Amino acid sequence: MCTGNGTEGSNPSLSASLQPIAQAASPGIASHFTQMDRFALATFTMDLSTFSLDGEHALITGGGSGLGLGIARCMVAAGAQVTLVGRREAQLREAVRELGKQARFAAHDITRLNETAELAKKVERQAKIPVSILVNNAGIHLKKPVEEITDDEFEAVMRTHVFAAHALNRAVLPGMLARHSGSIILIASMASLFGVPFVTAYSAAKSAYLGMVRTMASEVSGRGVRVNAIAPGWIESPKMRAILTSDPARERRILDRTPAGRFGSPADVGWAAVYLCSPAAAFVTGTVLPVDGGASIGF
Repeated sequence: MCTGNGTEGSNPSLSASLQPIAQAASPGIASHFTQMDRFALATFTMDLSTFSLDGEHALITGGGSGLGLGIARCMVAAGAQVTLVGRREAQLREAVRELGKQARFAAHDITRLNETAELAKKVERQAKIPVSILVNNAGIHLKKPVEEITDDEFEAVMRTHVFAAHALNRAVLPGMLARHSGSIILIASMASLFGVPFVTAYSAAKSAYLGMVRTMASEVSGRGVRVNAIAPGWIESPKMRAILTSDPARERRILDRTPAGRFGSPADVGWAAVYLCSPAAAFVTGTVLPVDGGASIGF
């Protein structure tokens, strides 16, 4: 590399952790390293523990399958304890068996809002560690023309997504604020970002998440709790694959507007969640992160 005095080789002013980066850098970048202040040099390391979730306890709703299970797998791999919440006990039990000793479950219907506070206490008693990460992932879908959606159907979608998420946020926030540490994630959608026909109730719920994220972040980020959303694109699942197998034209339309040229996987969303909950994202709050292969900006 080119050092500040124009000679080739290692730069003795850099810490050992920075040497591999500097040695691989172009001359222009390498010379910039020598001008960094000492604090930046001391804190910029290649230590991947910055992305670790060791010592964290994540409560993940809808955690027995799909995106929720994908997020749980990644968080366990990053060192977190996880508690999966859902209605189907057999499915949750199988997921915990797969995840191993860092995982447990609580079979519960999150729409029973008057039981949410007790659920949070129960989860913490079982894990013997406070909830430091909340992932609001559970949801239901409704695909109907807007003029055919009944009040009861609209309310059910909003209750599952918005009311239940608010109740869980309210239940775990006091502990997070007391510890001056915590992370809340809401799983939004492409329907939060642009118009998708026949999903008015679902779009209303997922769009509400964005308002919740921004407002909550403005309230609690100064007290140590970060709030963010993830907006997944089209993610591979048995259900989606069955739908697209019978509608190849729709599959082509989706891929044509996705610059990455493929569907995502639950792990793509899971690793994004790990990042947002890790020390690496300590200055990230109040934002929505699309994990969509570029679909939200594709044409």
